[in-house]
Amino acid sequence: MLSTMLKSKLHHARVTESNREYQGSLLIDPDLMERVRIVPYEKILVANVENGKRGETYAVPGERGSRVIGVQGAMAHLADVGDRLIVFTFALVPEEDMASHRPLILLLDENNEPG
Repeated sequence: MLSTMLKSKLHHARVTESNREYQGSLLIDPDLMERVRIVPYEKILVANVENGKRGETYAVPGERGSRVIGVQGAMAHLADVGDRLIVFTFALVPEEDMASHRPLILLLDENNEPG
């Protein structure tokens, strides 16, 4: 049996830019992606802490070191610049590994720096 479990989370990622004229995605600094093992074009769940809206999209690497969190396309309707987001990824975990599974969680400050 496989169970869907939290793989990784960027907690309180602050939106730094918004662009509705894009095909749709969440732009993320590759440094942050690597810290929680989010890979380019991986499916993500995004929850807006400010308004409770949630959406699914995919991660796109932005400029390394920029601390960018950019809502693009349809995602730009779910969040404004300055909003705090929680970005989740999930993995299918075999039953025998469920008890020992631990997600990677990175808490970010108001500048998207790891806390």
